[in-house]
This record gives sequence, structure tokens and C-alpha cells, in this order.
Amino acid sequence: MALGSLAGAAILATRPARGAAPVVVASKSDTEGALTGAMIALALEALGLTVVRRLGLGPTLILRKALLAGEIDLAPEYTGNGAFFTDTVDDPAWKTSEGAYETIRRADAARGLVWLERAPANNTWLIAVNGALARRESLATMADFARAVTAGSIRLAASTEFVESPAALPSFEAAYGFHLPLDRIVSLPGGDTAVTARAAAQGISGINAGMVYGTDGALDALDLVVMGDPKGAQIVYEVAPVIRAEILTRHPDIRPALARIFTALDAPTLRALNARITVEGAVAEAVARAHLTARGLL
Repeated sequence: MALGSLAGAAILATRPARGAAPVVVASKSDTEGALTGAMIALALEALGLTVVRRLGLGPTLILRKALLAGEIDLAPEYTGNGAFFTDTVDDPAWKTSEGAYETIRRADAARGLVWLERAPANNTWLIAVNGALARRESLATMADFARAVTAGSIRLAASTEFVESPAALPSFEAAYGFHLPLDRIVSLPGGDTAVTARAAAQGISGINAGMVYGTDGALDALDLVVMGDPKGAQIVYEVAPVIRAEILTRHPDIRPALARIFTALDAPTLRALNARITVEGAVAEAVARAHLTARGLL
């Protein structure tokens, strides 16, 4: 959605006075974190704010602690992680888009954090199957996957967390009535889906299925078929900027500026942008800048 001339004038009118305190923007070290963190930083600079970048700061818990401690001011985060922040993983609210967003929005308001408008793209845990196998055995959903597991056709690559967390593989197993034996799982200590997806695509060590995320950029390039989750077994993970309330009070124009960006980031858009980084080797900030410029947001 392009900024009109009136919106542009409004932004110019709200530019802060020179010398205002910088806003510290951080992100996680994954591809999408670098991409969305760069979008946030660029949007704030377009508002005339001085930005300190701490992109790639670290994993979820490090980013969370830094935000709560006031060491950083603004970062992209996923709604579903609120289930772990609030220790309410079993609450069914986390498995719907609106439920997840509203639950963490309300909980974090008491902590001085504001969740801004989210992207309509669910970057949840999913399972993708080698394209040739999926076509041969007509695998399209987790119900089909369960059938293939029962037939002994599946060998899965996944992180240890995915295998052991009650919210991940065990949730799929409970919802779709199957059990994947440990001797048919290659469990990896890290959560790098580039490794698990490539293993499934290339049949490394007999692997034909891999843990992936909903907005991974390499899925199409690797000829992987993502198994649909019609029963909603997984927590919803939609990315949104999270900002300290005092920063938003000081710079209220941040909310509409970031809303224009994030509400347009649907799943196909994020997959395509992520692919430019993971498949084509482009730099995250360059991809972010090109996207925002093309949409008239810079």
C-alpha cells in the first residue's frame, strides 16, 4: 500500500527535533528476523528518527530479556511465543490468529510493552515432504502424512525441540492419530530449517520429510510440499513489532508507519522476500529497502 501525498506530509510534519534520543531496534539472528528488523529500522529513519541497529542480537529469550530491561526499544516478535512468555501453552487461544494476538497484547500491556499491528502470515512449525514422494503418494495434509507414517514411508529431520516440545511434533501426533518412532527421526540440536528442508529435498540419509516454518523462503526452490494442518494443531506465529510503551508515547507516528508495512506482509510475500535472502544470497537490508521502496513506503 503506497503512502499518499497527504500521509507523506503528515510524516514530515511529525519529524522529531534534531538531537532526540535514538531508538534501539533489534531482531533475532534468523533470516526473517533480519528482514523485518531492517524494515522497522528503515521505516523509523524515514520518519526522521535516529536508529541504533542491533539486528541479529540473538534468540528469542535474549531478545525478550533485552526488551523488558529497556536495553532495546523495538523488535519484531511472534505472537505464538507469548504462550511461552506467559507459561500458558495449553490455552487454546494460541491456536487462533486473533486469540494469540489479543492474549499476548493484553499480557504485555502490563509489562510496558505494546504489540503493534501484525503480519497476516503464520510462520508456525510445519512438516514438508519431498516433492516426488508427496506426488507419488498424494500427500497434502497432516492426515495424509499420518497415513504415510503408519505405512512406514517417512523419515523426518527435525530439531530436538520440535521432537520433544509438547506444542510441536507431539501435538501433530495427538491431533492426527499417529506416532513417529524415534528410530525414524534424525534429531538435530539447532532449529535451522535450511538444514532440515535441504535434507528432505535431497534425501540425505534416507530423509524425506523435514521440519519447516510457514514462511521459509526455500520451500518452492527445493520442491518440498508443506503438509496442511486443517485441525489447527500448531500455535499461530504471526510477526509483529513490539515496542516499549514509553517510546510509542514519545513517537506515536511509529504505529501507523509500521502498520502500513506489516499488514501487507502476507505469507506469499514473506516467502518471496525470504527466498531472495536464503536462495539468491541477497543482503536482508537491501531486500527490505527494495521492497519498501517498491511499495511506496520509503
